[in-house]
Amino acid sequence: MNGLLVLIPVALTLGLIGLAAFFWSLRRGQFDDLDGAALRIFVEEEEEAEEQGHGGAAGG
Repeated sequence: MNGLLVLIPVALTLGLIGLAAFFWSLRRGQFDDLDGAALRIFVEEEEEAEEQGHGGAAGG
C-alpha cells in the first residue's frame, strides 16, 4: 500500500512531463511538415546525382 503512495505521484508526474513535451514540440512546429521530411531524402539524392553528372562531363 505504501508503494502506491509513491508510484501514483511518480506516474502522474511522468505523464505530465510527457504531455508538456508534446505540447512544446507542437508549438515549435515539429509536426507542421510531416511529408516534407519523408521526401527530403529523395531530393538530396537527385542533387548529388546531378552534381556528379556535371562533374564527370566537364572532367572527361
